[in-house]
Amino acid sequence: MPSPPSSLKGRALRLLSGREYSRAELERRLKSHEDSPGLLTKALDELQAKGFINEQRVLDSVIHRRSAKLGAARIRQELQNKGLEAEAVKAAISGLQVTEFERAQAIWRKKFGASVDTGDSRPTVSIAERGRQMRFLMSRGFGADTIRRVIAVGSGEQQTTFETLE
Repeated sequence: MPSPPSSLKGRALRLLSGREYSRAELERRLKSHEDSPGLLTKALDELQAKGFINEQRVLDSVIHRRSAKLGAARIRQELQNKGLEAEAVKAAISGLQVTEFERAQAIWRKKFGASVDTGDSRPTVSIAERGRQMRFLMSRGFGADTIRRVIAVGSGEQQTTFETLE
């Protein structure tokens, strides 16, 4: 015997059991299952009042899961797509920008560090390879200045221009 269709609240709880969702995400996902207008809003209001939907937890979850692999720009885009408040996103991203260079350098080193090291004191990197590395970091959402610094440090170039900026 087939099981009866789940209520909107049940569907929302099932989604929330897998990961944190923002209210806007749940509305988009569950809108097609709403039988009459207002039921979805009421169900989500109840879940939010009980603490099942929490925007701060969504922010923290995304930053925790994605910051090791992505730059601030890409994480900002993901948070905005989740329908979170602009001020909360801005505050969360400002904390990420402090560690942007270190995170980009760790990602670069994991992906390219061994392939670039030729054993010389100053490894040489072709222009094509440097472009490939820059595009990789760009696709991860890191800024152009951060990418230039990471590539320059990784290829052993002089850092006089970047050291004066810090």
